[in-house]
Amino acid sequence: MDEPVEQQHEVDELEQTTRERDEYLDALQRLKAEFENYKKRVSRDQAEFVTLASERLVKQLLPVLDDLERALEAAADHEEAKLEEGVRLVHRSLADALAREGLVEVETDGAFDPHTQEALLAQPSEADEGAVIQVLQKGYKLGDRVLRPARVVVSSGSVSPQEP
Repeated sequence: MDEPVEQQHEVDELEQTTRERDEYLDALQRLKAEFENYKKRVSRDQAEFVTLASERLVKQLLPVLDDLERALEAAADHEEAKLEEGVRLVHRSLADALAREGLVEVETDGAFDPHTQEALLAQPSEADEGAVIQVLQKGYKLGDRVLRPARVVVSSGSVSPQEP
């Protein structure tokens, strides 16, 4: 008589284990669907953020485009003074727009800094060895990141007299 009770107990355990398995599977499937929705939402939010950032920058650069058009019109009329003034206006507008976005020129006064500068040449000079003596191309940082290192000429020390 113990066999039917034991079999019934095994059947009950099997049913309970099956129910638990189904509950876990259901919870896992819901979690998977929620995670997929989360990934899609984050992807959409990132795309929207990039679009808004680009839109803001483009809006700031539109006046620069207008200034360039005016400079080109002055060039077509062969008005050199107006052309130079127009180019200066464009340069100032562009520099101001980029500065508002956080662009900063890399400092080149003093000693060479390999983190923000790129030495293209080393020349003898009166300046101390390792000092920046000429900037060939300005460098720029955006926040803490170097976008483009400054390209510089570095002093290799004082000029030593050549012996014959």
